[in-house]
Amino acid sequence: MSLKRTAFYDTHVRLGAKIVEFGGFEMPVQYGGIIEEHRRVRESVGVFDVSHMGEIEVWGMDATDFIQKITVNDASKLVEGRVQYSAMCYENGGIVDDLLVYHMGDHYMLVVNASNTDKDLEWMRKNIAGDIKLKNRSDDISLLAVQGPKSLATLQKLTQSDLSSIQYYHFIRHKLAGVDMIISRTGYTGELGFELYFPSDVRTGEKVWDSVVKAGEEFGIEPVGLGARDTLRLEMGFCLYGNDIDHSTHPLEAGLGWITKLDKGGFLGSDVLLKAKKEGLRRKLVGFTLLDKAFPRHGYPINSNSSSIGTVTSGTFSPSLGKGIGMGYVDVHHAKPGTGIQVMIRNRELPATVVSVPFIKK
Repeated sequence: MSLKRTAFYDTHVRLGAKIVEFGGFEMPVQYGGIIEEHRRVRESVGVFDVSHMGEIEVWGMDATDFIQKITVNDASKLVEGRVQYSAMCYENGGIVDDLLVYHMGDHYMLVVNASNTDKDLEWMRKNIAGDIKLKNRSDDISLLAVQGPKSLATLQKLTQSDLSSIQYYHFIRHKLAGVDMIISRTGYTGELGFELYFPSDVRTGEKVWDSVVKAGEEFGIEPVGLGARDTLRLEMGFCLYGNDIDHSTHPLEAGLGWITKLDKGGFLGSDVLLKAKKEGLRRKLVGFTLLDKAFPRHGYPINSNSSSIGTVTSGTFSPSLGKGIGMGYVDVHHAKPGTGIQVMIRNRELPATVVSVPFIKK
């Protein structure tokens, strides 16, 4: 199967990005360097092409009931202009995907992970009941994330709307850089930031990209690739589907109990999750820091006194902390912050400490 390209592909190549396959797309993993790009977002502002994400619209008289059935959060709390972080579960409690739910007024928009778009859509279709129509808009929409302390000052130059009035996990529909778009106060970095949804054609994309870069020149704005996107999200303890969560994990053990509303009424997987809560968790997703200079990777064993207690799901060098950090599932007896563990790296047991996430406090 041939890989897809976003409307910004030629821009990435022109800027010298290293292109890799990700989620079925050719995407920039880095430009000048991951650590430099990471720090740019933490200290000033960066712009990400995340147009590979999937957008699925849900229309119909029974749309709210359908969203309630397929997601773990309480969609009845949403009103037009609000966004909700949620997840979808299989009947056995395993996670289909994590996603954002946008209340668009007369319909909903679900923003899902790129590699899961077709799978998610198929699963939704299997569970349709009532007056529901699904529209896959993924190829019609470009998505730029502008993130960092100077993101507001950058984007405010390009719109007459007061962006400071948009609360976290809210959005507006307005012109920015002369283009009608969704301006969403969301992001995957833990910083002040916005996500911009607009029509996916090269001419519109270039107009928005060039306008954002010019507006951010005084703050040293730079493009940021998927490599820094991963280190930024991991410092905040945000889960990545395919690493930290998947069909074999459920939301409670993944630390997503805060979005799992077991009292809202039945939803797919709720019976299994209620049982798991009642019986008590056997394992938990935890954060940990390494005491040595090495850093962990996905799949590395986690030990205690040379006995296996779990596996690393995500790991990296943290530019903000200057040391290795990671997340992984361990049995509940070793999940308390402050617990000493070991991570197997190149056949060596390296000492680590369980810590609470996020790794950096914003």
